[in-house]
Amino acid sequence: MDLSKIPVTVITGFLGAGKTTLIRHLMANPQGKRLAVLVNEFGTVGVDGDILKSCADENCPEENIVELANGCICCTVAEDFIPTIEALLRLPKRPDHILIETSGLALPKPLLKAFDWPGIRSLITVDGVITLADAEAVATGLFAGELTETQIAAGEHDTPLGEVFEDQLACADIVLLTKADLAGEAGVEAARKVIAFEAEEKGRALPVLAVTDGVVDPRVILGLGKAAEDDLAARPSHHDGEDGHEHDDFDSVSVDLPEMDSVEDLLKAIGHLTEGGALRVKGYVAIKGKPMRLLVQAVGARVRHQYDRPWGTARAGHLVVIGEKGNIDAAAIHAVLGA
Repeated sequence: MDLSKIPVTVITGFLGAGKTTLIRHLMANPQGKRLAVLVNEFGTVGVDGDILKSCADENCPEENIVELANGCICCTVAEDFIPTIEALLRLPKRPDHILIETSGLALPKPLLKAFDWPGIRSLITVDGVITLADAEAVATGLFAGELTETQIAAGEHDTPLGEVFEDQLACADIVLLTKADLAGEAGVEAARKVIAFEAEEKGRALPVLAVTDGVVDPRVILGLGKAAEDDLAARPSHHDGEDGHEHDDFDSVSVDLPEMDSVEDLLKAIGHLTEGGALRVKGYVAIKGKPMRLLVQAVGARVRHQYDRPWGTARAGHLVVIGEKGNIDAAAIHAVLGA
């Protein structure tokens, strides 16, 4: 391998698996390397990018953290991904390592193909693909689901959630089972069996590590030297042979929010959304009487919230709600949130 190439680690995993938490840990433990981060989100609000910029320091200054929202870099390679990578390579101080956080709905393989682009192939290489999987979600069968009658009639064998999950595993060099503390020993073991079965189906053996709060020795996942762009045949995808793909099975709704009376009111509203089929809710909310903004991140019925920083000039609350089409209705979401 050409040692002059800048290594890139692709961090993928379904919505809410903990990708941003892992990257924050890597930024705090850079092993003497100058890092750059590219964040891609499904939706118009860049929550993850904003969180990471709050962690910027001399090892990964804010200008090294680039965000691509409201799209999918594996769908818009020429328009978004390539120019962004080229811009990172033109920085006065070139990064030693680039971390890419994909959208939770992204299929990694089309992104890996982009590394064959003539303008960047000689400059960067995919050091490895790290797939994060929520141990509790995997153990409870979230990604299995049931096909609708329409999907069965169309000859489909996997749910949209299942396809994304399987493609993310199929591209992985290492799988991190996240939120191990919430899953417990039995949940982690059940999740390991699911992943081992999926890997065996694809003829692969995948190292699996259980982690909590994104804490893992960076030396375990960085510096793998896999050159994944040269190993695409061993990383099968449901979409092999297609010219491209679109996330037609999923949709997002962005909501501008007025101040809310209390955190309890907000959590009750989010509960209604997740019970109605929302897969992910995230964003910032203004609570009356509180000078700091409330960061909210919900995955299914699990909601985390914390006051993260003072508001700027405007107390402008905003949430993004993501779900499968048919389970997400913009008017109903606005009504539930009182927006």
